[in-house]
Amino acid sequence: MRSEEVNFQEGEIIAIDKPYRLSSFGALAHVRYLVSRKIGVRRVKMGHAGTLDPLATGVLVLCTGKMTKRIEELQRHTKEYTATLQLGATTPSYDMEHEVDATFPTAHITRERVVDVLRRFEGDIMQVPPAYSACKLNGDRAYDLKRKGREVVLQAKPVRVDEIALTSFDEGQMQMSIRVVCGKGTYIRALARDIGEALGSGAYLTALRRTRVGNIRVEECIGYDHVDEWLDAALMKTPPSLPEGEETRVPQLPPLGGGMGRGLGVGRGSTVN
Repeated sequence: MRSEEVNFQEGEIIAIDKPYRLSSFGALAHVRYLVSRKIGVRRVKMGHAGTLDPLATGVLVLCTGKMTKRIEELQRHTKEYTATLQLGATTPSYDMEHEVDATFPTAHITRERVVDVLRRFEGDIMQVPPAYSACKLNGDRAYDLKRKGREVVLQAKPVRVDEIALTSFDEGQMQMSIRVVCGKGTYIRALARDIGEALGSGAYLTALRRTRVGNIRVEECIGYDHVDEWLDAALMKTPPSLPEGEETRVPQLPPLGGGMGRGLGVGRGSTVN
């Protein structure tokens, strides 16, 4: 591959595996710093196509240059998540960012009941976003208002859940794991809240991982700790020195409305070993 094939200022799409406890903006800022340093500019234009909560991991799609104009289009791709829920309790944020604020009975919950309840959440549903979210109220982010002690009341929005499946259920620990395929705007934290209520109990997330965006799978993403080596390889400076047996793949995003133009990242489907 010739280095002139790579033009981050003109526009590229990069998919990374965001680590735990790092905000999407923090991950973007780190990658933007590395890219800017490598190509010798002060600050390359960059945005992301869909926020991941700090406590979530997985696929985060970054766009540079003119490809930032495609962000809204990219956000319409179907997403897949795996999640673990703790039943019998709730937190204000519906995940582990906050301490448990209420507990509920769980003796009546069985695997069969869980499977039956999950079926109710497939298809087009109405969902109230979490108060601790990036939704805006009169120009202010809901999570900013909550952290200031303000009351936040958000309206239900239509979302689509294409598939939701139970992957494990621990009756002793009252924990369950699910796989969810859904459309834009779906909050898995809110889904956990609603599942808990439908079970006549409570629930919050203990783990969340975005495993796919469109055709981009997390196994194909660039490891956050390997972005520097990946950039060196992409720009023909040095081969990446990844751990033995590990590959950093550069996947492609499927065509959307007439095609994506440039491929995802560098190499349009190549594998960097």
